[in-house]
Amino acid sequence: MAFKFPLYHRSGCLIFLDDDIDYLEMLGLVVPTTLQVELFSRPSAFLARMKEEPAKWESDAGLHLQMLDRWRHGQNLLPQVLNYWSSHPARYQLVQTCVIDFAMPGIDGLKVLESLIDWPGYRILLTGQADDTIATDAFNNGLIDQFIPKHTADIAGRLLTQVLKNARTPQPRLNTIWRTALQPGHQTVLEVPSIAGALQKLALENWIEYVVLGEPFGMLGLTADGQCEWLQLEPTSGLKEVTDLGRSAGLGFDTVQAIQGGKRLPAIEVHQQLSLEGPIRMEPAFPIGEDGLLIGARFALAASDLPQPIYPYRNFLDMQGLREIQDI
Repeated sequence: MAFKFPLYHRSGCLIFLDDDIDYLEMLGLVVPTTLQVELFSRPSAFLARMKEEPAKWESDAGLHLQMLDRWRHGQNLLPQVLNYWSSHPARYQLVQTCVIDFAMPGIDGLKVLESLIDWPGYRILLTGQADDTIATDAFNNGLIDQFIPKHTADIAGRLLTQVLKNARTPQPRLNTIWRTALQPGHQTVLEVPSIAGALQKLALENWIEYVVLGEPFGMLGLTADGQCEWLQLEPTSGLKEVTDLGRSAGLGFDTVQAIQGGKRLPAIEVHQQLSLEGPIRMEPAFPIGEDGLLIGARFALAASDLPQPIYPYRNFLDMQGLREIQDI
């Protein structure tokens, strides 16, 4: 059975293809500047842009597989992910969603999408009133993930809603890869609806990229400004083990009592894996979800804590410059 919680998420490129220049420019203006957007008016230029995408996605998936393979041979995942984030800023250029107009001269949008056989991203079709039946059939046959009437009054809102929905949907390949890093108990707790909802809300409100790890159990998140955060996750049923770990690490009596009571959590394994200096960091714990099954604590990681600096996503967006149609 497919695991429904997105174990790895990152922002990526959103591409529009529409032969109507004025409409295309309008889309470029109304989509929030927090998203990377490329605009195309010609199918030939769009297809040239997309030609290497399947190979790039496959190459990126290979990097994830290598991290998990090294982990199985004894290398910690936390520093590996941080090194991946610092060394591969081009991952943000991977196209995650294509929004394509159905009615274009010489070729319709469905035929364009049919040519993207091995590309694993999301496909949205813009339709006119006369195209709705065709789009419904395409959706039912799995050729597109969604269709939106082109002249919807709040087209920007509809598009943003769909993009956010896609962000909450696991990318099948990456979810399969990262699921192997979790223990069965971790997977079970992440499938509790209130817990999954609370974690996704926290992640999407604060991070443009995150990964769920099992050793230690938690989420490593990255903000648009390049700030790393660690969200320590602890099932309440396992607080005794965390308490014992804190005691063996030499934490004081009051601190150990706070851990045992679920009031504070230590980042002991993070401290060890990143070879952090100074005392083991502690942060207040808070409930995750409404079932009393999981608590968490957020830890900010300073630039000096990281193996290498991480290029901020916000700088990446600034480098893109103005949203101009790329093939006119």
